[in-house]
Amino acid sequence: MPKASLDPARERLTLAMARVANGDRAALREVYRLTSAKLFGVCLRISQDREAAEDILQDVYLKVWNRAGRFDAERASPITWLCVIARNTAIDWRRSAGPAMLGQEAAAAIADDGASAPELIEADQDRARIYQCLAALEPRQSSAIRAAFFDGLTYSQLAEIMKVPLGTMKSWVRRGLMQLKGCLGDG
Repeated sequence: MPKASLDPARERLTLAMARVANGDRAALREVYRLTSAKLFGVCLRISQDREAAEDILQDVYLKVWNRAGRFDAERASPITWLCVIARNTAIDWRRSAGPAMLGQEAAAAIADDGASAPELIEADQDRARIYQCLAALEPRQSSAIRAAFFDGLTYSQLAEIMKVPLGTMKSWVRRGLMQLKGCLGDG
């Protein structure tokens, strides 16, 4: 069973994937409901053909049904794993479509400037580590740092919202960032 996740959507998808691995058809419907829009976008971007993207997407979920037991929540998020399957399936479709499909437009579609699967997995792991380290901070520090860096609030705005002096807010953020640096440096 995967470690507790800070993201409820990721946790729900991870649990559904585990149920799919056990042959639960309702879980596959849930995985489809949660991910089909994103995966269709991946298929469409690579295939450049709506009808083909629909066919590719069907192949993707057949692969998910057959390979769900291989998914490891410790190595990747479920959406990253699913996107890799969709991307690879769409690229395979492109290649099998033959030279007629491989004009300049098609070559541009295959030449994916996006991150590779290992890069996506590493970025996902880094993101999870940051959230774990933020959760380990004192709640006031974590809240202030999240608001400053994720919401773009200034020290003054934070001090006003949290009803503390400006100097106190700066100290909370500074100490919190030092603790984050230590936490992130440990991994």
